[in-house]
Amino acid sequence: MELPDFMSYSDRFSAKGFIEKISRIAKRAGVKLVYSALVLFYTLQSSEVPVKDKAIIIGALGYLISPLDVLPDAIPIVGLSDDLSVLVYVISKVWTDVPEDVKAKAMEKLSDWFDDDELDELDEFISGKFKDLQ
Repeated sequence: MELPDFMSYSDRFSAKGFIEKISRIAKRAGVKLVYSALVLFYTLQSSEVPVKDKAIIIGALGYLISPLDVLPDAIPIVGLSDDLSVLVYVISKVWTDVPEDVKAKAMEKLSDWFDDDELDELDEFISGKFKDLQ
């Protein structure tokens, strides 16, 4: 099976646009969603990641930034839960291929938007959710 040329869609999305959207929704979305999105975004840029993983990452990030959602983002509290579910599912599929420097880069970026308590909450989430995948 030959995958389509995903990079041909790159003119529709930009790194700057992605980071701007994430920074706008960071506090409302929460540390788990933002970390998941950043890990996938930085993983997509890595040359160490297989093409099949990049394909599902593009789908997940596309869903995140798309205005069309199962649960519209404007709905308080639950509006971003479908986005988080998609991101966490995809991370669980690619986690073993995510380079350590990508995880560190995502954590470093999070410190711009979240305080230490929220970052500690994320550490607990990662160790609980992905401990079997490490």
